[in-house]
Amino acid sequence: MIAIYPGSFDPITLGHLDIIERGDRLFEKVIVAVLCNPSKSPIFSLEKRVAQISRCTQHLPNVEVASFTGLTTDYARQRNAGVLLRGLRVLSDFEKELQMAHTNKTLWDNIETVFLATSNEYSFLSSSVVKEIAKFGGSVDHLVPDNVAEDLYQWYKVHPPQISPPTTMSTPQPFIEG
Repeated sequence: MIAIYPGSFDPITLGHLDIIERGDRLFEKVIVAVLCNPSKSPIFSLEKRVAQISRCTQHLPNVEVASFTGLTTDYARQRNAGVLLRGLRVLSDFEKELQMAHTNKTLWDNIETVFLATSNEYSFLSSSVVKEIAKFGGSVDHLVPDNVAEDLYQWYKVHPPQISPPTTMSTPQPFIEG
């Protein structure tokens, strides 16, 4: 059975990689499908994200990395995949992911969604958190594969955050009942 693991992966995290490695043991093939989403503004190009993921999954013989546009169900049908693989970190993920799974089922009745609970050590981790830490000079070495950490450090070296100086607040006036 072929599984599609779709996402933006901007950037891929160790939590994503954990889901990919576990999916590799469960399915004959896992296609990590990097979505070209026009409503998002990723820091890394589609080609860069595909290259990052390819490099950190090269040890997994049943994993393929590709990019796609459009509906995930259309891509899954095109690739003869019967499963969408999704990771769950917290309860709020479940609500969103369940809604997406039901929606995908209305688009193609032959697709199933398999949820894998994220390993405890990655339950807090998201691409947004990683970018926020890297943006302000924090270490992300323990959150993303080595090649991705280097790319993030380089990106924020070239594109430093625009930090506004703090605004001064006026001294509060005492409240006097009158």
